[in-house]
Amino acid sequence: MKIEMRRKDRQLTEEETIQLLEATEYGILSTVSEDGTPYGVPISFAFKDHCIYMHGAKAEGHKLRNVASNAEGCFTVVDHVQALPEKFSTQYMSAIAFGKLQVVTEEKEKHGALEALIQKYSPDFYESGLAYIERAAANTTVIKLEVSHMTGKGRK
Repeated sequence: MKIEMRRKDRQLTEEETIQLLEATEYGILSTVSEDGTPYGVPISFAFKDHCIYMHGAKAEGHKLRNVASNAEGCFTVVDHVQALPEKFSTQYMSAIAFGKLQVVTEEKEKHGALEALIQKYSPDFYESGLAYIERAAANTTVIKLEVSHMTGKGRK
């Protein structure tokens, strides 16, 4: 369901929203449990090819059970936060991406997602990161949120 943003004066452009998703270190993945209970988990991620990639353990936990039972998800980031106490407000930039979640099963895509995470979080250790991927990929699950739409908002 796509809802128009109420505060259009704070709406970020698509380019600004993508830049925010590329630069922000962490976000919250929100899913829905089989019984309808909402679940949000903070997670590191990489934004690549209009998809958000996240990784975790191979063992099935709450997050993977939710993805298996309901593929709908959203991912939220917030950055550039500064309290403005004299204005009773906050300066910020945020983005919310909506879409379908799925476990990545194709090895080339999984490897590319893990490589994107290495490039984002450990660029100075790229070569050893690639070796780490080879050792750890079998015990790693990669989840992809294929973004259907996204919104960005900010008080600059």
